[in-house]
This record gives sequence, structure tokens and C-alpha cells, in this order.
Amino acid sequence: MLEYSVSAKRLDDTGSEASANDARIILDTGMAGRPDAFNPAELLLASVAACMIKGIERVTPMLDFHLRGVEVTLHGLRQDSPPKMTSISYELIIDTDEIDQRLDLLHKNVRKYGTISNTIAEATKLQGTIRRKA
Repeated sequence: MLEYSVSAKRLDDTGSEASANDARIILDTGMAGRPDAFNPAELLLASVAACMIKGIERVTPMLDFHLRGVEVTLHGLRQDSPPKMTSISYELIIDTDEIDQRLDLLHKNVRKYGTISNTIAEATKLQGTIRRKA
């Protein structure tokens, strides 16, 4: 089994800092919000996006899938009481010349083998599409 560790500390009433290994990220943890940092909901969405992109990096050599780039857009819906994400939708945009069936195969593999996306899909509605970049 793999293990992961992150530590976080409050910097002041506007933000905090999380660290893992040699990486650091400023967090929007203040009540007023801050435009230069991700809030917890945005971090969750970013984690799903990173998982999907990493999954694509993992499976493209196995599938012999050729691409020039990947973009992911995500949208989360949050309810107030009790506070939780009720759904997350995404769109994978792949810059490729591969045929539609191969795009679908890539999508299937990304959904099947994503650690974070599988975890989130167990907790809330996670749905999305894949398309070729125009």
C-alpha cells in the first residue's frame, strides 16, 4: 500500500500553508477569501483534475495513445445544510488525432484507475465527458 502525508499550518487570518515533500501551497482558509489561493472546494476539484491528468499520463503508453495536450474543466455543486459537495461534473479535452473509440477507451481507463476520482465517486455524483480539442 502507498501512504501519503501532508501537513498544514495557519499563517494568519487570511490563509494557511500546506506542505508535502519539498512542495508548498498557500490555502484560502480565511473567512474573507483570497483570490491568490485555492479554497478547500477548489482544492478538491483540482485534486480530481490532477488525478485524471496523472491517469492519462499513466495509461497513454499502455494504450499507445498519442496526444499533444490535455485540459480538464470541473464544476462542483455545494449544498449548505449539511455542507457537502452534491455533484462534480467534468470535461476532459484531449488534443489528439485518435479516433472517437480510442477517446472513449482513454476515458474508460481514466475513470477505472483513478485513485482520487474513484474515492470522490463513492462520496458524491461524479460525471463527465471526453472530447477532442477543436
